[in-house]
Amino acid sequence: MNEQQFAQFVERQLNISLTERELKQFALYYEELITWNEKMNLTAITEKAAVYEKHFFDSLSAALAVSFHEFETLCDVGAGAGFPSIPLAICFPHLRITVVDSLKKRITFLEHVINKLGLSNVALFHERAETFGHQKNMRETFDIVTARAVAKLSVLSEYCLPLVKLHGMFLVLKGPKVSEEVNEASRALKMLGGKIVKVVETKLPVEQSERNILVIEKMKPTPKKYPRKPGIPNKEPL
Repeated sequence: MNEQQFAQFVERQLNISLTERELKQFALYYEELITWNEKMNLTAITEKAAVYEKHFFDSLSAALAVSFHEFETLCDVGAGAGFPSIPLAICFPHLRITVVDSLKKRITFLEHVINKLGLSNVALFHERAETFGHQKNMRETFDIVTARAVAKLSVLSEYCLPLVKLHGMFLVLKGPKVSEEVNEASRALKMLGGKIVKVVETKLPVEQSERNILVIEKMKPTPKKYPRKPGIPNKEPL
């Protein structure tokens, strides 16, 4: 997928019209990702066509599940090299985006990227999700919380649902065959106040590999004891 195809697929399939400035931001994002990837391990995917499809387009495919124009605040947990938060920040500049990651070097990279791209709508936090979810000014304040390729759903739910406001949305970007993961997480979701309201099945436009976007609504407040102490959710999933 080249840059022109990327713009066409994004408009045709996701109903997002990219401006010249936004396309330049994506091009610059790619350049910085590859340059920094030589110094630190940010992504195993480095070929330009693959980055545009498997990182950029895949991140924006979250727009198939919700209308981002209806929301104001978003938190991306375990953002890594900035997916899906940075592509969403480029295309939806009205969103106030908070990025949380436990690795300082990734936050340093993202700091560099948002400055290079001129993004004024992104705030970065070097912190573990387990402690971030207990901060009074963050807990249950976000319209949307996103997570992509971070952990299995039962673990992700404990990281993310404490941050979602009541009747807000938790969006989980996953690969194929999510039904087993969903079944395993049913108890955790119930305990944490979440309910799956929609599963959007889609495919990458060129490679045609399957993707799933889980839409989880926050139906009731998360009990104050969650998330548990750092490391516990991953070692002992609910």
